Order: sequence, then C-alpha cells, then structure tokens
Amino acid sequence: MKRLAGIGLGLLTTLAACVNTGGVTAPPVVAPTPAPPSEASAALRSYYSSVQADLLTRGLLRTDGGGPDTPFTPDMLARNFERIAFYDEYSNTGGLERSSGQAGQLRRWNGPVKVNVEFGPSVPESQRATDRATVAAYVPRLANATGHQIRQTTNKPNFHVLVMGADDRDTVQSRLDTLLPNASPKTRALFANPPRNIYCFVVALASDSNPNAYTSAVALVRAEHPDLLRKSCFHEEIAQGLGLANDSPAARPSIFNDDEEFALLTTHDEKLLSMLYDDRLGVGMSVDEARPIVYILAREQTAQNF
Repeated sequence: MKRLAGIGLGLLTTLAACVNTGGVTAPPVVAPTPAPPSEASAALRSYYSSVQADLLTRGLLRTDGGGPDTPFTPDMLARNFERIAFYDEYSNTGGLERSSGQAGQLRRWNGPVKVNVEFGPSVPESQRATDRATVAAYVPRLANATGHQIRQTTNKPNFHVLVMGADDRDTVQSRLDTLLPNASPKTRALFANPPRNIYCFVVALASDSNPNAYTSAVALVRAEHPDLLRKSCFHEEIAQGLGLANDSPAARPSIFNDDEEFALLTTHDEKLLSMLYDDRLGVGMSVDEARPIVYILAREQTAQNF
C-alpha cells in the first residue's frame, strides 16, 4: 500500500508524500442516495477490500499502537523525528517527482488548525457517519498530543479532508478551483485521477512571507476504501499535514512507515507530534540547529531526562 504525504504546487510552499464536535456550527446535511457506482469505482472497491484482507492476514494494519515487541530508545526517537520532520519524499514542484533528498527546514502550523471533512456525491450516508465519527474522535487526540489549537469545524476551515471516489471527479475539480487555485497541472491531475497504488495524500501550503508556517491543507482519501484503510488514511494524512511530511523505514511503531505494520497513530507518533510543536523548536529551523534540542526532547518524551 502507498500513501502520499504531500505534493508540491509550485507557487506555494507545500508538504510532500496512506466525538468532540466543538466548533461545528451546523448539523451535517443528510446526503441524497447516491447513484449506483460505476464499473471503475466498483472495481476499486473490490481491489482495496482484497488489499485490506491481505494485509490483515499477514498481521499488518495493527491498531494496538505498539507494545513490548516494538521498543524504541531516545536516540531512535530523535533520529526518526529528524528523518520525518526535515525531509520530503516528493518534490514541491508538483505530481510524483521525487525530492532531492536534501534536508529542509522545520515546518508546522502557527495558527489554529480547523479541520473539515467533505464528501463526494458517491459516498453514502452510512459511510459519511462512520468517517465523521473517526475524525471527530481523532482531532482532539492530535490537539492533546501537540498542545496546539486543532479542532473540527465547518466555520472557515483551513484543513480540508476530501473523501471522494472515482465517480466524484467533477466535484474534486470544482473544489480544487476554490481550495487550490494555483495548483500545477500535475497536482490537479493527481487529485482527479490518482494512480491505484496512491491510497491517500495531503498537500499543505504556506504563504510566501513565511514559507515554513502552514496556513492551509487539502487531503484526499479515496471513498472506495474499506473502513480500516479509510481510517488509516485519516490518521496518517491529517498528522502529516501538521508537519510530519516524510516516511522512514526505521520508524517503529509508526504510521510514518510504508511497511503498513500499523494502521493508526501510535504512542511513538504522538511523541513525534509533541516534539514538533514544542516551543523550543522554531518554524524554519535547520536540521543542524534543531538536532541538540531534538535529542533533549526525545529523552524527555521517553522519561530519560539525563
């Protein structure tokens, strides 16, 4: 399985790449009964159901958050943070072009993060209810881990999670006109028709005046996924849209790892988020500037303050 942590747009700095309703100003609108899925959408549902079944059979997509079989030391946590927070898997020029592999600067949100979930016309109400509940339970956990203002709301949201499928391409394109008006053709094409091996992804944007401070984000989660794959996409893409842009094969137990061992945010990942939003780290710091502080934070997170 492949999740994409983010895509470049060219004109704006971006990240690159898998119930407390406080602030919600209106009850969700009940969706009309969608039309029967197209052949293409039905084929995707069947394919992703098979993928999920295979992963579960192999003992992957764990939901336990890690345990005695997944120990990690302060140094391991620090190295994982450095790799995940300071590097990108994909270029910020758009599409699926690989990054240069060079370390960037620390990126995160300075202002409040206001998350909203939107659904394409093809998504039935039962699935919408499941996904709303998933995000409503997850967002407070992220706020607690980061100590940052993160909430779910329909009032001027700036983190848009689009749950849309192959039959919702017109809706996707329409929303991109509003949410990502300066998106490159490659990025627009990826949203409209992602390759089958791209399960979900997020784009985070910053203004030209502060290219490392994110001000908005747009994530796409395929509507054709079965429940656990969709839930895993919500967990990874919203967390990565907060500033943990990369994946690392060394990160364990973690969702920031393409091996798919874990489906949901782990205790290790909560520590990464706490470190990312610690006041001792600053937006725009280089990896060399941050490294001594990161090792201190990692020891604090693992209760080894020496």
